Amino acid sequence: MNFKKSVLVLVLALGLQSVFSQRISYIVSFPNLAHHEAQVEMVVSDLNGRTAVFRMSRSSPGRYATHEFGKNIYDLKATDQNGKALTVNRTDGDVYEVSRYNGYIRLQYTLYGNYADGTYVGLDPTNVHFNMPGAFLWLKGADNTPITIHFNVPPEWHWTVATQLQPTGDSLTFLARNFQYFMDCPTKIGPLRYRGWEVKNPDGKAYKFRIALDGGGDDTTFTAFSEKVQKVVRQAQAVFGETPAYDYGTYTFLASINPYVHGDGMEHRNSTMISVPIAFHGDDRLLDVFAHEFFHCWNVKRIRPKTLEPFNFEKSDMSYELWFAEGFTQYYGDLLVERAGYLRDTDYVKRTVAGLINTKMNTPGARNYSPVQASEEAVFTDAGIAVDKTNFPNIFTSYYPYGGSIALALDLQLRTRFNKTLDEYMAAAWKKFGKPEIPYNVGGLQDVLASFTGDKKFAEEYFANYIYGHEAIDYNALLAPAGFLLKKTDAGKAWIGSTARTFAEKEGLIIETNTLRGTPLYEAGLDIDDKILAVDNQDTRTVGELNAILAKLHPGTAVPIRYLHRTEEKKGTITVRENPVVSVVTFEQAGQPVTAAVQQFRKNWLGAK
Repeated sequence: MNFKKSVLVLVLALGLQSVFSQRISYIVSFPNLAHHEAQVEMVVSDLNGRTAVFRMSRSSPGRYATHEFGKNIYDLKATDQNGKALTVNRTDGDVYEVSRYNGYIRLQYTLYGNYADGTYVGLDPTNVHFNMPGAFLWLKGADNTPITIHFNVPPEWHWTVATQLQPTGDSLTFLARNFQYFMDCPTKIGPLRYRGWEVKNPDGKAYKFRIALDGGGDDTTFTAFSEKVQKVVRQAQAVFGETPAYDYGTYTFLASINPYVHGDGMEHRNSTMISVPIAFHGDDRLLDVFAHEFFHCWNVKRIRPKTLEPFNFEKSDMSYELWFAEGFTQYYGDLLVERAGYLRDTDYVKRTVAGLINTKMNTPGARNYSPVQASEEAVFTDAGIAVDKTNFPNIFTSYYPYGGSIALALDLQLRTRFNKTLDEYMAAAWKKFGKPEIPYNVGGLQDVLASFTGDKKFAEEYFANYIYGHEAIDYNALLAPAGFLLKKTDAGKAWIGSTARTFAEKEGLIIETNTLRGTPLYEAGLDIDDKILAVDNQDTRTVGELNAILAKLHPGTAVPIRYLHRTEEKKGTITVRENPVVSVVTFEQAGQPVTAAVQQFRKNWLGAK
């Protein structure tokens, strides 16, 4: 770190001294990127003399399960302002205490990072990828202390820093107004490329948008893709009528699109970290993750559940509202891409709408448990790590598509029953909770629906049936005004409950996943690790052989099944059924008349705003 930059970091920290007695600063250096290491220095001054407790996070913004970030820091030591060593007591795997000091502590440690995505850290000679909770030790009790951070990047690297941290006069030094904001500021450093544009709100205020790309592709491809993202941004803005007032006037898409990252998208207050492990060619299929994560700058980062306000970095963060925060956002992801003109109506309903409907109709978690209950399970399912098997396939449906299926149903019902839209409901939630940044709970969302529709009874029944409850939804009736209908994908064909991932052919047909409630396999008593030997008295050792046997059977037929459970051969009876999976087709495809009213309904729902 050169002298001029050292002075600037010191001046910025001292500038805060008149307002805050305590000061925190970080300096990050990269002497060993070839081996995925960084050196982090944390300086805390004007401490009050009590035992100082430092720790690594166990959770992260946008994640709800625990993640043991403390495992990736080591060689930690502490000194005072004179360089004298201080005693550090490690009281837990990720907790360190310093009790004897004189108002000043300098901590130094090595950080390892080799998993670039929205949750973890990637350190490599080609670029640096920070999720702050995965990288930085922090001082307990210093929630309101401003933070200064300097990235010690040699000028000859010609790297830039992309972040939502507050910029300063030095392109490598940044500020955060408090601890919560600091932890919400993912940062990319490297030979990044940029595309930017401006978006104006109805009040005349303009905000800068930019994509910071860590990926290949030529400049023409990047420019064309950024123009597509601009259209998606405009469609999202149209839902709420305005963009949020972004801190420091800028919103940044941190886009890592290359084969060396891991798939993820993570929303933040004024930015989003998108990592997709493919070569960048500007594919339209990337747009839905941009749309989804961008929608979060309203829904989650500002229309924010009380259960996530403020974020607790020491434990998992359970929320009852993820069906709305994540699920309704899931619904809008592809819908915004459709409205921007990058999906055809038939493709949208075939892929997205059918997927949401099958989630609600044909997964045990959505048939038997409520969206609120699904949200509660995030502390175990949101990229949480476990080695033991669970029964999640039978008790949990992801709040992403589950919430999306509820959003779809509500949107269509609002349009037919009240001549209103889900866009308007989202805008009402924005005005009541998001814009003034007042955290909400499930009851608050029900109140918005009651006020918005003018029908308190409808809101009460809707939440009782579909949010706190798990009643079935008649999607056929809801889709008809838009000129779509449901049909069985494999009508009349025998089925035992298998999917493409059910079986492995290992010296026989082994069931590799939990069998699902309500399927013939489950009701016949078979489960994970059982090996099917024969169906209908015919040897069955491959998926092909099984399909050939089923092709000769009719739904409702009961046939013998023989299988191996551990070392014990068992016999039973299995009653084959018709596969319940549905497809969505247009009235045009079904040969039904498409009226002007149908065309208008479809345009109002799926057309550009």
